[in-house]
Amino acid sequence: MTKLNHYTQGPHSGGHPSQLIVLLHGYGSNGRDLISLAPYWQDAVPEALFASPDAPFPCEAGMANENMRQWFSLAEYTPEKLREGAEQAAPILNEYLDDLLKEHSLTDENLTLVGFSQGTMMSLYVGPRRKGKISGILGYSGAFVGENELKTQNKPPIHLIHGESDTVVPVTAYHQTRDIFLKNGFSVTGHTTPHLDHSIDGEGIESGADFLSKITNDNNSL
Repeated sequence: MTKLNHYTQGPHSGGHPSQLIVLLHGYGSNGRDLISLAPYWQDAVPEALFASPDAPFPCEAGMANENMRQWFSLAEYTPEKLREGAEQAAPILNEYLDDLLKEHSLTDENLTLVGFSQGTMMSLYVGPRRKGKISGILGYSGAFVGENELKTQNKPPIHLIHGESDTVVPVTAYHQTRDIFLKNGFSVTGHTTPHLDHSIDGEGIESGADFLSKITNDNNSL
C-alpha cells in the first residue's frame, strides 16, 4: 500500500496528544500547504496533534511538478468518476489514519478530519465509513461524492463552510451536501460566506476553531 508523506505540528501543550486532527488538501496542492492552518487552531485544541499528508498521486495538471498532488483524477468530472476516485483513494487514506492512530495510542473517537475542496470530498467519503465513529468532520469548499443513502451507523458531526462566489466548486454543492447528510440523520452545522471565492477566510478559520474546540470538549466529557 502507498505510504503517505506528511507534515505535523503540535500538540501545543507539549504533552502526548489526546486528539488527532488530519488535514486533507485540495487538488493540485500538498500537505505542506494545509498544515499552515495548525497555528490558527492550536490554542483552541492545545492537546491535538495536527497531521497533513500529501495525497498519494502526482497531479495530472502539474506538469511533472512533484509538489502538486491529487487524491484522484478530475479529468472526467462526473458523479460516477468522482465517487470511483474517492473509493479508490480511500484504502490508502484509511491505512495512513490507522497507522497514525496506532502510533499515538489513539482511536477513531480521537480523530477529526479537516478538508479543503477535494480534501473535503475525501473527508466526507471516508469519515462516516470508518469502523469507529470519529469525533467530527470540518469541510471547506467541498462536495459530497458518495451515494445519497449512506449505509453507515457512524454519524460524526459535520461542519461545512463555503464561499458564495466559489467558481471552482459552486456553492450549490454546499447545499446539496448539507441536505444529503441531514437526510441521513447527521448533525450538520456551518455557513456560506458572501463574496468569498474558492478559499478560506478569517471568519472560516474562527468558525473552524469553534467547531474543533466543541467536538473535542464533547468527546472529553464522554
